[in-house]
Amino acid sequence: MLAKPRPLDHIADVDDGIAAKAAGFDALYGHLGPIEIIERSANDLFHDEIAAVSSFGADSAVLLHMIAKIDRTLPVIFLDTGKHFEETLGYRDALVADFGLTNIRVIKPDEAALERIDPTGNLHQNNTDACCDVRKVEPLARGVAPFRAWFTGRKRFQASTRAALPVFEAVGPRIRINPLAHWTTSDQADYMRAHALRENPLVAYGYLSIGCFPCTQPVQPGEDARSGRWAGHAKTECGIHLSGLEVSLTDASL
Repeated sequence: MLAKPRPLDHIADVDDGIAAKAAGFDALYGHLGPIEIIERSANDLFHDEIAAVSSFGADSAVLLHMIAKIDRTLPVIFLDTGKHFEETLGYRDALVADFGLTNIRVIKPDEAALERIDPTGNLHQNNTDACCDVRKVEPLARGVAPFRAWFTGRKRFQASTRAALPVFEAVGPRIRINPLAHWTTSDQADYMRAHALRENPLVAYGYLSIGCFPCTQPVQPGEDARSGRWAGHAKTECGIHLSGLEVSLTDASL
């Protein structure tokens, strides 16, 4: 069982300071190109205290390729939810080999929590939020706990909910860095072609944002890249980029 959260006044003090630091970094470095942001963050701002989080999904290759150019030993966290497409797991292994990444950290859901909350493995059918909490949010909080910051591959164009995405942002007592925030679909495609990067095989079937197989569908023409996630539900994010993660990150057990 997770420990009780720290007192709220302590959390607020930490968050205020980190938020100011993130805003300062965004003002100073947010305009730089992705490679420069990654290099400065990994080598100077958070040396030896930063990781990357990757789903090895539809467009993960770009960020991972850039990271490999800077430091192939940088920790890369992968959340193995137990519900991934087999193609995603194969793609993960292929990219790791392609780029020579040497520090992949596979984080799985807590077995006791799964047994208590989702003993049949069908929780996604009636409570997608609870399913994401136990399979993604809590595991990610454990995964990033040793670090002061982490990289993601999120971009503004992916969904309306990400339209104002900053490059540096505070999440509880840590900083999340989105080096590709300003990139367009053309930037993404051009980089993939220029470096002959391997594409997730599911993209060819219309999966433009790839999560767990029970909750992911191909994207329909004219829809944004994330419209195939939790289709038919109001849900647009799994929670690892929302306040649920911030609560987990401020838990005393972390």
